[in-house]
Amino acid sequence: MKENKRTAGHLMALFTVVVWGTTFISTKVLLGAFTPIEILLFRFLIGFAALCLADHRRLRPKDKRHEFLFAAAGISGVTLYFLMENIALTYTYASNVGVIVATAPFCTAILGFIFLRDEKLKAGFFVGFLISIVGIILLSFNGQRSFHLNPRGDVLALLAAVVWACYSVLIKKISSYGYQTIQITRHVFFYGILFMLPALFFMDFHWQFSRFKDPVLLANILFLGLCASALCFVTWNLAVKIVGEVKTSVYLYLVPVVTIAASVLILHEKISAVSVLGTVLVLMGLVLSDKGKAAGKNN
Repeated sequence: MKENKRTAGHLMALFTVVVWGTTFISTKVLLGAFTPIEILLFRFLIGFAALCLADHRRLRPKDKRHEFLFAAAGISGVTLYFLMENIALTYTYASNVGVIVATAPFCTAILGFIFLRDEKLKAGFFVGFLISIVGIILLSFNGQRSFHLNPRGDVLALLAAVVWACYSVLIKKISSYGYQTIQITRHVFFYGILFMLPALFFMDFHWQFSRFKDPVLLANILFLGLCASALCFVTWNLAVKIVGEVKTSVYLYLVPVVTIAASVLILHEKISAVSVLGTVLVLMGLVLSDKGKAAGKNN
C-alpha cells in the first residue's frame, strides 16, 4: 500500500512537469495581448477561485507560527519565483534563464538537507545533477551559440531557483502538520496574490477584461489558471508530501525535455541531434539523481 502511494506521488510529479513544460505555448500566445505581470495575476486569480470552489472550508492554522510559513511559501513559490523569472528574461537570454533555473533541484537538495535532514545525499545525486545540467545546456543552446553572462538577469534567474527551493522545503514542512493539500495550496495562493499586488503599481498592468472575448486568449488563460496553477500546484504539493521535496524536485530536469517535445508535436519545430543528445543526458541525470539519495526518516 505504501509503495502504491509512493508510485502515485511520482506520477503526480511527472504529470505536473509535463503540464509545466507545455505552458510556454500558452504564455507565448498570451504575450501577444498581455504583459507578463497581467498573465501572472490573472492565472493565479483563476487558480485561487477554482481552489475555493473545490474546497471552501476556512483553513484555521493550528499554530500562529504556521501562518508565517504559509506567507513565506506564497511569496517564494508564487510571487518572487515568477516575478524574478519574468524580469530575468528582460535582461538576459531565455536559454540562460532555462539553464540557471534548472539548478532548483540542487538548491532544494541543499536546503532540504540543512533544514529538514530527511533526505541524505550521496555522490550519485551530484553526478546526476551535473549530467542533467549538461543536457539542459545542450537543449537550451542547441550548439548554436555560446553562453554569455548577463549579471543582472542571470543573478535574478539564480535567485528564482533558490526561492523555488525555499518553496519546496516550506511545503514539505507545512504538509507535515496535517493540513489538507487543497487548503494548503489555496492559502499559499492567497498570500502569493497578496504580495503580488504592490508590483501592479510599478509594472505595466491593465485589467481590460474585453481581451477575454477572444476564445483563444480565454482558453489559454484558463489552461494556465485551472490546470497549470490550481491543479498542478496541488499535484506538486501532494508529490512533495508523499515522496519528499528532493525526489520531487529532480523531475524539474524534465521540463526542457517536455518543452522540446511540445515544440515538435504542437509547433512542428524540427528536432536536432544535439537536442536528442541533451534529452538523453537529462534522463540519465534524472535516474542517477534519484538513485543518489538515501532514504530518510520521512521517506
